[in-house]
Amino acid sequence: MISTNKIYTTIVIAVFTVLLSFQSYSQNWDIPANKSSKNSYIPFNNETAKAGEAIYTKNCQSCHGNPGKANSLKTLKPVPPDLSEKQTQSRTDGDLFYIITTGRVVMPSFKIVLSEEERWKVIAFIRSYNKSYVQVLSKTDPSKSKLVKIVLDFNAKNNKIRVYAKANEASGVVLLKDAEIMLFANRYFGKLQIDKTLTTNSEGYADFNFPKDLPGDKTGNIDIVVNVNDELYGEIEHQEKLNIGIPTDKPALNEQRAIWNTLLKAPIWIIVTYTSLILLVTLVLLYILNTLRKLKKIGDK
Repeated sequence: MISTNKIYTTIVIAVFTVLLSFQSYSQNWDIPANKSSKNSYIPFNNETAKAGEAIYTKNCQSCHGNPGKANSLKTLKPVPPDLSEKQTQSRTDGDLFYIITTGRVVMPSFKIVLSEEERWKVIAFIRSYNKSYVQVLSKTDPSKSKLVKIVLDFNAKNNKIRVYAKANEASGVVLLKDAEIMLFANRYFGKLQIDKTLTTNSEGYADFNFPKDLPGDKTGNIDIVVNVNDELYGEIEHQEKLNIGIPTDKPALNEQRAIWNTLLKAPIWIIVTYTSLILLVTLVLLYILNTLRKLKKIGDK
């Protein structure tokens, strides 16, 4: 029979191996070559670094701490790196953008939280701590984003939304190939991502699986939001209302009495409780004032 000590030793070794593997996985990023070579179209200067600092302070500082101060959150495993150190500064701009965008394990994804421009500004702030850094700008021209047209086509048979992306250049129509596309449905408390992030094919479109049971308004309308990210044309957002949801004849959340609504539509119990407390406090104050008045009269006599 296998002894208890051997079993215990085997378990300890297995747990130790898993922890080492987890630590190694957390620190090593397998970044695709085309993502690693990505560059910013935003110049990294004092202005963009300052804007990036504000974004960094709000979203990153709680874990990574102040660059150069070695005060990152030590309770996290792995410990978030000091972004002014070589571990971070030796990475390409594309690496940093990919890490901020996708996240992993304790590092959250900021793909939806921050726009592409905001993510680049955070990197501009990080690079301000590297005096030997020389930026290489990408060929993206955000001013050309207005040339891009987004077309949505819903196929009821297979419940798919086809998103076309093309640019109306002076030389003719240019199909956006290999552009990243994200599809969302506007909900009460934010945007719900539909399917995963896709890339347009050689014909400039991508097909998204749309849920069959997603509620719409009374007539089934849903506000669809499309975010396109193209290497040349930059970020493009398109919004369109489609009649593809399940008709839902329910009052909006802000039409009913609720704790998040306006005073006029606050729950009755909150109004009664609040009013009662105000009256009670007022009565107590009046009682105290009246008592003081009586004491004063007694003192005068």
